[in-house]
Amino acid sequence: MLKKIKPFYRGWRKYLIEGLAIIIVITLVRQYQQRDVVSGLAPPIQGVMLDNTRINWQDYRSKPLLIHFWASWCPVCRLEESSIASIAKDYQLLSIASWSDDTVSYMQQRGLDFPTLNDIDGKWAKRYGISAVPTSVIVNPAGQIYFVESGFSSEWGLRLRLWWLQI
Repeated sequence: MLKKIKPFYRGWRKYLIEGLAIIIVITLVRQYQQRDVVSGLAPPIQGVMLDNTRINWQDYRSKPLLIHFWASWCPVCRLEESSIASIAKDYQLLSIASWSDDTVSYMQQRGLDFPTLNDIDGKWAKRYGISAVPTSVIVNPAGQIYFVESGFSSEWGLRLRLWWLQI
């Protein structure tokens, strides 16, 4: 006896429910990761970059700014580093290596040269309410936090948001 095969479109409800469940779980995880992230006016950042230049927070006010929190021990951060390096060539970037004490050697080994502030004790991450890396924060020219994303962010997604703030 031949077994009757159900066409794909007959089980669409099952796939729809599974897809919605996955989207809900991802959304809830991201909301949990970003529960303490500050909103409104971005806290001014002060310090000395890895290249020994001082951060002048006022220099970042003329254009959109990507503040990227990452760590040298984070595998997802490694996936993003080439995208962040590429974005740094076209947009303002302030990279903050949080909870990382080997940042200089790490960046030299990986051939990275984007502007980075070493945040060994996580002081700046805490001030921004960051509890997970990588986290990308986009600040508009007025100094307001426009967008926050914890976890992997695509280069084109970050570029699109930065471009949107320029027009």
